[in-house]
Amino acid sequence: MQYFIEVLVGGLLAGSMYSLVALGFVLIFKASGIFNFAQAAMVLFAAMFIAGMNQRYGVPFWLGIPITIVLMIGVAWIIERVVLRPLVNQEPIIMFMSTIGIFFALIGFAEIIWGSRSRSLDIGIPTDPIFVGDMLFQSYDLVSGIIAIVLVLLLALFAQRTRMGRVLRAVADDHQAAQSIGIRLNTVWVVVWAIAGFVAVVAGVVWGGNLGVQPVMVDVAFKALPVLLLGGLTSIPGAIIAGLIIGAGEALAEVYLGPIIGGGIDNWFAYVIAMAFMVYRPEGMFGEKIIERI
Repeated sequence: MQYFIEVLVGGLLAGSMYSLVALGFVLIFKASGIFNFAQAAMVLFAAMFIAGMNQRYGVPFWLGIPITIVLMIGVAWIIERVVLRPLVNQEPIIMFMSTIGIFFALIGFAEIIWGSRSRSLDIGIPTDPIFVGDMLFQSYDLVSGIIAIVLVLLLALFAQRTRMGRVLRAVADDHQAAQSIGIRLNTVWVVVWAIAGFVAVVAGVVWGGNLGVQPVMVDVAFKALPVLLLGGLTSIPGAIIAGLIIGAGEALAEVYLGPIIGGGIDNWFAYVIAMAFMVYRPEGMFGEKIIERI
């Protein structure tokens, strides 16, 4: 039982990061109807930028963080203003394909500047094990999980309690009605894309400090996709709860099913869970069921 709790807590901490990245997807989708496939590339781009500045130019980590946040907010603004805004009235598939193009462009641009080799990233979080009673936890997992949980709660409060959050919900319900009462859609889109840029920095730094800054980070960031499918594309509570479910399920499956069916279960387990649930409820746990008359 003790080992089960250790694995479960570790999975929940990892799942909190999945929830954080998934919230970036949800906010953009709610505000603009765009499924931002490029979010994973933004995570890698942010991590490569801060690691590259540190190793090539000696920029300390504490200074690199605000610089990278400003950069990623700027990148997100450029993506929204230059690439996506001219496509607002196009079909959703065109918008989605444009984010795929942005995905490859960001990764290619980052590799041109910083190269494609793996880099270490020391963010100052200790890696020593911590004993809580007789249970053993990794201090890095605990600290990074707490950071993710705090930011997830702050984003949830932003969406539910602030004026901009109420504006976001109004836009998500009906774009035309929101415009008719004076809400500027362009402002809302800039805000949610800036939040996505900030989320990319946090996820890139935390995962980069643990895994090293390398292309495999994109695969980890894509774990937000099954989280979205499970929780619902437009649901903030769904993203939070589904992230924890995916993280815990993935950790438990790796420990208890991995020895039976082979290694690498963490690479596909989340997607299987999401697809299996979609057979029963395609809109996700908290997603909106849409009925269209033909």
